[in-house]
Amino acid sequence: MTTPEATQGTQPVAVVCVGMAGSGKTTFMQRINSYLHTQRTPPYVINLDPAVRNVPFDSNIDIRDSVNYKEVMKSYNLGPNGGILTSLNLFATKIDQILNLLEKRTMPDPAKPEAKPIQNILVDTPGQIEVFVWSASGAILLDSLASTFPTVIAYIIDTPRTTSTSTFMSNMLYACSILYKTKLPMILVFNKTDVQDAEFAKEWMTDFQAFQAALEKEQEAGSFGGMEGSAGGMGGSGYMGSLLNSMSLMLEEFYSHLSVVGVSSMTGAGIKEFFEAVGEKAEEFNKEYKPELDRKRKQREADKIANREKELGKLMKDMAVSGEPSTRKAPVAVDNDTLSDMEDDADDAAEDDDEGLTSRYKQALDETTGHEEGSAQDDHSFARYIKASQMGF
Repeated sequence: MTTPEATQGTQPVAVVCVGMAGSGKTTFMQRINSYLHTQRTPPYVINLDPAVRNVPFDSNIDIRDSVNYKEVMKSYNLGPNGGILTSLNLFATKIDQILNLLEKRTMPDPAKPEAKPIQNILVDTPGQIEVFVWSASGAILLDSLASTFPTVIAYIIDTPRTTSTSTFMSNMLYACSILYKTKLPMILVFNKTDVQDAEFAKEWMTDFQAFQAALEKEQEAGSFGGMEGSAGGMGGSGYMGSLLNSMSLMLEEFYSHLSVVGVSSMTGAGIKEFFEAVGEKAEEFNKEYKPELDRKRKQREADKIANREKELGKLMKDMAVSGEPSTRKAPVAVDNDTLSDMEDDADDAAEDDDEGLTSRYKQALDETTGHEEGSAQDDHSFARYIKASQMGF
C-alpha cells in the first residue's frame, strides 16, 4: 500500500478533484489537504474556481489572483457559466508559468537540503463540471499537468443522492464520459459516508444481480426514478428499467478500470484509503498512460520531420534539381529601361544546362557544410541555399 510517506523520493502526483455542485468537493479538498499536513507532507494546492468567494484552505496558486471573475462578466457581457469559462481561458495562457513553478517546488533545493520537495499537487475545479472538463482551457490544463506529472482524476459523488438506481446510473455515465474525455486514471470518491454508507454502490458496481434486484424493488414500490410504474409504460417496468439493466451490463468493463473509495469529508473516514488508491493509480499512469503519451509525442516529432522532408522534396522538384528541365514563364510586363539587362540574363541562363545547375548546387552544399553528404544539417544548409537562390531568380 502506498502512503504519503512512501511516496518520498518519487515523482509528485497531481490529484484533480472534479464533481457536481453540492457533492462536497471543496470540503473534500480541505480534508485531504489537512490530512497531508498532519502527515508532514504539505501539498501544493491550486484553485481553478474563479467564482468561489471563500475556500477553507490556503492555495499556492489561485486563479482569482490573476483573473477577476466579475470584471470578466461585465467586460464580455457574459453569464455565470460563460464568465467561468472565459476566466479559465484567460488563465490557461499562463500554463507555462504554472508548470515552471510546479517543477521548481517539486525538485530538491540544493541550497536547502533539509527541505522536503512537494510530493502531492491538489487541484480544485469549478462546480460547473462541464465548464472545466469539456472546455479547451480545461483540456490544456489537464494535458499540461499529465505531460509533466502522474495525474489522477478524483470524481466526487454525493452518496446520499445516489441511492436510487436511476441517479446512480446517471453518475456512472457521467464518470464514464469524463474518463474517456480526459484519458487519465480515475478514482470514484463516494463522499458523505457519515450520512449514507457507500457499500450499496460498491455492490451495484461488482454484482449485476444486486443492481437488478434493487431496480425490481423500486419498480414494485412505484418509486423508480421519481415516476409511478404505471405512467404509460414509461416507469420502471417499461423502457427505462430495460435500459438501466442494459447499461449496467455495458459498464462492467468500465467499472474494472476504476478505484472506488468511500470517504467522509466531515469525519475524515476513508482518507487514508483514498491516498492508497492515489498511489496505485499513479503507478498505473506510469505503466499504461505515460507510454501512450510518449508514443504520441514521438509521433508528433516524426510527423514534423516527415513534413520537413516533404517540403524539401517539393522545393527540389520545383527547382528541377532532379535533372528534369525547368520551365520558366516569360514576364508579362517589363520596363523598357531594364529589358536589355533581362535579355542578357536570359541568354546566360540558357547556356547553363541541367547538369551545370546541379553541379553548382552540389558545390554550394560542399562549401556551406563540412559534414558528409546526407546528414540532417546538410539538408538544412542545402534548403537555405536553394531558398536564397530562388529569391535571386
